[in-house]
Amino acid sequence: MKRLRWFLLLVLILLVTAWLALPSLVDRHFNRTSPAPPYQPSAQAQALHRKLTVADLHADSLLWGRNLLRRSGRGHIDLPRLAEGNVSIQAFTVVTTAPRKLNIYQNSDSTDLIRYIAIFEGWPTRTWSSPKQRALYQAARLQKFADRSKGALVIVRSRSDLQHLLTTRGSIHAVAGFLGAEGAQPLEGNLSNLDELYAAGFRMMAPTHFTDTAIAGAAAGMKKAGLTDLGRQWVSAMESHHMLIDLAHASPATLRDVTAMATRPLIVSHTGVKGTCNNPRNLSDDELRAVARTNGVIGIGLWDTATCGSDARAVARAIHYAVNIVGADHVALGSDFDGGVTAPFDSSGWALLTDALLHEGISEQDIHKIMGENVVRVLLEVLP
Repeated sequence: MKRLRWFLLLVLILLVTAWLALPSLVDRHFNRTSPAPPYQPSAQAQALHRKLTVADLHADSLLWGRNLLRRSGRGHIDLPRLAEGNVSIQAFTVVTTAPRKLNIYQNSDSTDLIRYIAIFEGWPTRTWSSPKQRALYQAARLQKFADRSKGALVIVRSRSDLQHLLTTRGSIHAVAGFLGAEGAQPLEGNLSNLDELYAAGFRMMAPTHFTDTAIAGAAAGMKKAGLTDLGRQWVSAMESHHMLIDLAHASPATLRDVTAMATRPLIVSHTGVKGTCNNPRNLSDDELRAVARTNGVIGIGLWDTATCGSDARAVARAIHYAVNIVGADHVALGSDFDGGVTAPFDSSGWALLTDALLHEGISEQDIHKIMGENVVRVLLEVLP
């Protein structure tokens, strides 16, 4: 009996250790930076970067257990690093489901990795089986960070919120954070749930993530279909709520359907372009033009599937290509920080991209637009 008690105690200790350590280990494994900071952009790039309004359309940082108010040695984003990178606007995009064998070609929705993250990170039990509850929980986390940030993080819900922050930005470096849902899974097939998500602060939603939804087909889904009948109602509801529609991960058919019926600017929060990196995850020239015709913006990502490269120069080449196709008014940043990617820099290193854009021969005026002014324009046009 004594040996049994010691054995059970050892098992308990191992379980508790795994419970505490596993989220950190998973975060470190999936959200890497190569090379590690500090970064050394040119003096010219640093001087220009300090003048920019930097806006990033995509980061999954709320999924992990980090305290975003403190500098961390893991992952890509926290408030100190955002300040160091001169970031003014950061989209916090909420992941609520992910298939076990995630890939850019074809995924079913029969498995759900986020359930295990929720369990091991100690999320409330209501989140273990509900995408909506996972979204609401992550939204509450962001609100808590804002409440404790002493004004360094402000959640933007309206154009007046954004205008006020940009007007007062000179006196304090505050980050304007806004919430997005990566995929329509939090709706759980019911459009009435959009009201609850809106009330929680969500101002952006994609119809799909890696799997098809009741709204539409995903680029990496099983059928790759377009909008469903419910999806067409969803587009109208999103526009009525003055919420951004995000076409990242949408199938070509879904992108065609949404761009055909949209009356407000659309965004693609994080993507690459087939012109520099040809794979099913990235956008064709015609798809770039379709989004631009809505007066929207395309956020170019940092990871290798988006750019076919591993440094800021590869990102700049993708941006330059997109500018040549649709013009500098329709290109933006969409890092996919903390989205299970290896990035060429963390959020403190955005000046490296400014440097790379200068090397690409892009004008300072266009760099201002690409690095953030285009996102400001779209937010001020779409938000309530």
